[in-house]
Amino acid sequence: MSQKALDLSDAQWLAHRYVEGTDTVRFLHCSRTARSAAPFLTDEHLSGLPLADAERAAALGSTPDPATVGFVFHSAYCCSTLLANVLDIPGMASSLKEPQILNDMVGWRHRGADPSAVGQALSDCLSLLARPFQPGETVIIKPSNVANGLAGAMLTVRPHSPAIVLHAPLHVFLTSIARKGMWGRLWVRELLSRQLVDGLVDLGFEPRDYLLHTDLQAAAVGWLAQQKLFAALIEKWPDRVRSLNSETLIAHPVSAISAAAALFRLVLGDDRIAAIVASAFRRDAKSGASFEPGQREADRAAGEAVHAEEIEKVAVWAQVVADRAAVPMDLPRPLFTP
Repeated sequence: MSQKALDLSDAQWLAHRYVEGTDTVRFLHCSRTARSAAPFLTDEHLSGLPLADAERAAALGSTPDPATVGFVFHSAYCCSTLLANVLDIPGMASSLKEPQILNDMVGWRHRGADPSAVGQALSDCLSLLARPFQPGETVIIKPSNVANGLAGAMLTVRPHSPAIVLHAPLHVFLTSIARKGMWGRLWVRELLSRQLVDGLVDLGFEPRDYLLHTDLQAAAVGWLAQQKLFAALIEKWPDRVRSLNSETLIAHPVSAISAAAALFRLVLGDDRIAAIVASAFRRDAKSGASFEPGQREADRAAGEAVHAEEIEKVAVWAQVVADRAAVPMDLPRPLFTP
């Protein structure tokens, strides 16, 4: 990677990593086109870009006033990348898909950092992320679901920011995990381990129970923990936080994008919304490959057919757990009603 003179008035300098040992921020020079093409703003997808480091305080001192910020929190495998893509509208909004620097905040917290220090650094990193490409743009941040444990802190330090909590129905989520094979099953266990560290799992289990769960039971526990968190965010900030079901998004894209634009105070006409939907909903959100009508449903049905018995049994079990722990399977305060 090459060095380049850092100019924080240039929004192409993306706040990418935080190094707590030296209280420095690493910036990558990343164009809007490159950000849009990358499925996630992580090391894996942003390699080889020019970089520059700056002390956090110095970086903040040379940063223009941050833009208005909105959030998309999500439970994974729920079309969150698609939603972030359609909300990236030059001149009106720019979206950030799972910036790595927020995951650094999680890692620092897990290593025992002082909560007040994490909170201040988180606020500063959000300010560094909220640098729009054009004046007047809103910056919409979609953190990784690994960072969901900090969702409440983000809404606290940004007291005027609206948020969407996006989730897939449990059955859809379990099918997605089963279709991913070994890697999907490893991922849900890793996620659950992080949720346990964050103290997000309060479903009536004893510590040893998690070792006895099957992979899809672990997936269901993680999903329920996120549902409980999302419901708590909605209860605490009912005027700012709205829920969205991935299947509702796919079934009613025009209404969903219109409602999301209204929540984030973006002025989009009907023609522009129709054009966005016609473009974004016809291709894979991560790869950009063409996505034919009905393909998503066909792929899901094929995966579900292979794992149907396991999925159904875990879904029934999860419903019992949800009832006992008072976790809503359907979140309140929907973004819109079809």
